[in-house]
Amino acid sequence: MVDGADGLPFRADEGDRLARTPGVTASSQVRSDTVLLGGEEEQISGIDPNTIAHFYTFKWAKGSERSLGRLDAGGALVTKAYAKAKAIRIGSPLALTTPSGAKRTLTVRGIYDPPKTSQLLGAVSMSKRGFDAAFAQSKNSFTFLDATPAAGDRLTAAAKGMGDAELHTGAAYAKDSTKDMATFLSMLYVLLGFSIVVSLLGMVNTMVLSVFERTREIGMLRTIGMTRRQARRMIRHESVITALIGAALGLGLGVFVAALVTDALSSYELPLTIPLGPIAGFTLVAVLAGLAAAIVPARRASRLDVLDALHYE
Repeated sequence: MVDGADGLPFRADEGDRLARTPGVTASSQVRSDTVLLGGEEEQISGIDPNTIAHFYTFKWAKGSERSLGRLDAGGALVTKAYAKAKAIRIGSPLALTTPSGAKRTLTVRGIYDPPKTSQLLGAVSMSKRGFDAAFAQSKNSFTFLDATPAAGDRLTAAAKGMGDAELHTGAAYAKDSTKDMATFLSMLYVLLGFSIVVSLLGMVNTMVLSVFERTREIGMLRTIGMTRRQARRMIRHESVITALIGAALGLGLGVFVAALVTDALSSYELPLTIPLGPIAGFTLVAVLAGLAAAIVPARRASRLDVLDALHYE
């Protein structure tokens, strides 16, 4: 998959050059530009009706795959949301004005329902042939490529010399297109790390106060036979249990809030996925934090003088 740097369109000849790379078995170009439709600016796409279905699946609200074959005769496809907003039906005319001032009239041949997020096509799509005739400088928003594994290195090498176009494999495109969200999540993890440090200091303070308040109790336990090692183990266990209670409440509340947010965004087709691996990892971090918080209080509890502890008020 080829797109432009920072989401901007790239020169059409760059996409054509990659499509001619040996080993490419199928390709499809997606042009894009801005036009005036009904006095408002709208994004319009130019697609090849003969090849687009190999790479893009249309969820038809009205029309069918046969609608693609009628694009070259001045036809257009519109999204369901745009059709609803403009009261457009199959057969409705669309009068558009290009940036150069040229006027075209298209006829709606199909209405489809695109994904709510990451819509690859504009609100209106016309044939690539008609697009090239209407726009003086054609630019691509995407170039789809289907190639043999051996062509991967050749495509990568060819794309390096192109300043505007960026080449992605199928898996890499999904990762690259969500890198902004990944950066946002990384910031959240940094904030989470700070909260863990603050929580660790709070747990140390709580356990130290607990040891001070229970000085006499610990002295009595030592008197009846508790060893220094057992005293340290008791404080460590209390600290780990406290940390696990906090982790259970925090992770449970986090999953609950995530479920509410995902449900609120269900119209954008965002699924709820429980990351069991990170949850298990955070639980382990909580245990380790509990052990770390218990080091100083446990050492103090084990070093208490028994006679002084018994007289402690």
